[in-house]
Amino acid sequence: MKTLDFTGKSINEAVDKAHEELGIAYADIDFEVIEEASKGFLGIGAKPAKIRVTIKEEGDEEKPEAPEPKKEAKRHEKRERHERKEFRKPEAAPEITEPEIKPEAEEAHNTEAVVSPSEQEDDSQSERANLTEEDRSAIIASAVDFLNSVFGKMGMKVDLQVTFDDNKHLFINMEGENMGTIIGKRGQTLDSLQYLTNLVVNKGEYPYMNVTLDTEDYRAKRKKTLENLAFNLAKKAKHNRRNVTLEPMNPYERRIIHATLQNDRYVTTYSEGVEPYRYVVIALKSNYNKRNNY
Repeated sequence: MKTLDFTGKSINEAVDKAHEELGIAYADIDFEVIEEASKGFLGIGAKPAKIRVTIKEEGDEEKPEAPEPKKEAKRHEKRERHERKEFRKPEAAPEITEPEIKPEAEEAHNTEAVVSPSEQEDDSQSERANLTEEDRSAIIASAVDFLNSVFGKMGMKVDLQVTFDDNKHLFINMEGENMGTIIGKRGQTLDSLQYLTNLVVNKGEYPYMNVTLDTEDYRAKRKKTLENLAFNLAKKAKHNRRNVTLEPMNPYERRIIHATLQNDRYVTTYSEGVEPYRYVVIALKSNYNKRNNY
C-alpha cells in the first residue's frame, strides 16, 4: 500500500489530477484531505488544496483487528457515545431540497434545466401551442445571430446545430476548432454564454424558452464528474463522521449533487451561502450513528 499527494486550487481540482495521472475511476479513489485551499489576503499567502490518495498494491490484505480487552472496550464505548452526541447537529439541517432553485432569477441562469415558474407555465402553455413555424424560425434566428456575432468578434468559426423541442426548449450544439476556449474553466465561459443567449431569446415577445448550449458533449461529461465527486465525498463524510463542504457551484451543478445523494440512507445535502459563492454541504443523518459498521 502506498500514498501519493496531489494539489490543486480546490479539492475538486486535486481529485481531477489524481484521476488523470493514476487512471483510476473517481468512485475508486480513496483520499483524505490534508489541507484545505486558502485564498489568503488579496492573493497573498494563498495555499492550494492538498489531498493524499491511498493506492492498494498486490498482496495488501486487510488484517483483522485484534479483540479489545474489556477495559479498552469500555473506553471505546464511552468514546462512541461522546461522538454520537457531537454528531446530532446535522439533524437540524434541511432535507436535500434546495430552495433557491425555484426563483425565476436563478432559474434563468441555470445551465441546463432552466424552468419557468409554475404559475407562468399554465398561462404560456397555450401560447406555445400556437407558435407558428415563422415564430420558431424567429426564435432560432435570434439565438443564432447573437452567437455568430460573438464568435465573429472572437475570430472563431463555429458550426451551430439547433434543435427545437416541444416549443419550449432550444438546444444548440456547437462544433469547431479550439472549443476549449468556449467551454472555459469548469464550463464557466459556456455557462455565461448560455445565460446571455437566454436573455437574448427571452425578451418577452414569445413565451419563455429554455436555451441549452453544449459542445464536445461537455454537459454529460461534467455531470458524470460531479456524480462521482458526490459519491466520494459522501464516503468521506461517513468515514470521518464529519460534514463535508464543497466549493461554490452554480445552481445546475448544485442540483446534480443533491439529486445524486438524495437516496443515500446516511447523508443529506443542503446549500449555504449567497450567490455566486453558494455551496453544498454533505451532512450525516441522525440515523447514521445507529450503524454498527461502515
